[in-house]
Amino acid sequence: MDLRFSPDEERFRTLVREFLAQELPAALAAKVREGEHLARADMAQWHAILNGRGWLATHWPVEYGGPGWSAVQRFIFDTECALAHAPRVVPFGVSMLGPVLMKFGTEAQKRHWLPRILDGRDWWCQGYSEPGAGSDLAGLKTSAVRDGEHYIVNGQKTWTTLGQYANMIFCLVRTDREAKKQEGISFLLVDMSAPGIEVRPIITLDGAHEVNEVFFTDVRVPAANLVGQENRGWTCAKYLLTYERTNIAGIGHSMAALAELKELASRTGRRGRPLAADPLFAARLARVEIDLENMKTTNLRVLAAAAAAEGGHGAPGAESSMLKIRGTEIRQEISALYRRAMGVHARPWPRGAERSGAAPAGDGELEAADAANRYFNNRKLSIFGGSNEIQRNIIAKMILDL
Repeated sequence: MDLRFSPDEERFRTLVREFLAQELPAALAAKVREGEHLARADMAQWHAILNGRGWLATHWPVEYGGPGWSAVQRFIFDTECALAHAPRVVPFGVSMLGPVLMKFGTEAQKRHWLPRILDGRDWWCQGYSEPGAGSDLAGLKTSAVRDGEHYIVNGQKTWTTLGQYANMIFCLVRTDREAKKQEGISFLLVDMSAPGIEVRPIITLDGAHEVNEVFFTDVRVPAANLVGQENRGWTCAKYLLTYERTNIAGIGHSMAALAELKELASRTGRRGRPLAADPLFAARLARVEIDLENMKTTNLRVLAAAAAAEGGHGAPGAESSMLKIRGTEIRQEISALYRRAMGVHARPWPRGAERSGAAPAGDGELEAADAANRYFNNRKLSIFGGSNEIQRNIIAKMILDL
């Protein structure tokens, strides 16, 4: 494939930049740039702005409300949004559930749920991981027993990102305890306001409330909310995970973070010269930049192959595991180098301390206050969405035939 952007693609890039300059609220961009955790209202505001332009579900086909963009256009859009410090679109409805419904859902489910994802009436979270089923997701134990026109759900999910904001959750549940692990699982859509659901916060290492535990006690779920066939939900799960792992790669966000890091290294002094001139630091900086350039090429190839499959509506394959591994490692290395560049100032201040006056705010300390928080938060990247060790197993089996 030709990795150079065509004149039409360059014009599209200009169009995206003009849109961001005009429509991205400065207050939102400032929060993203400073590493703040966004409130629900912040994320909903950007969601509505993109949906109003028809640019929210960038990989959806036109018939379902998407813009019908090519893989390259989606890459350009994601990259420019990251460089402009736009909020990331919450992926659970748009990037995960939406493609599953288009692939496996009934026409009635598509007509009901897809418009509600776009206009924000439903805020989705993901019910996959459990205390004893993280990387070994097929070991999940949350059960769903058929009772007439309902399923009765009991169990627990954990690490439920932004579950405190959600009104809906898509869940993997066990509907056949006697079958092999992957063959007894179903994919259910559950109303978070149903009786018997309890959400408990988990405070992460950086002091933020981003993830949760969700408990189900005799929760009644309409059987009409089953996606695909009963006991065949593992197929839906794998399809969804390829989209999740591709998104976790975060190419655009790594590009934005690397640009910040290079600018910081150029003006931060060490022993009377810029940090960028230090041989050891410069070597690590060069290595991560080379890795990121390679990732950009690989990402475009994977997306282009997916777009060419199934009439333009294909999902990334096992190659998404490669993107997940390298993408998360690159993001972790950039945050580690950023923290190292801040030196003694990069201590883990409480969030907002630098703005309240509790942390120092001179000679670079203002931007340093969040460096440790960002570093600690990014340690999770190589674990969630399927740990990088599991991704290597997938690559060995599905790509290398080992």
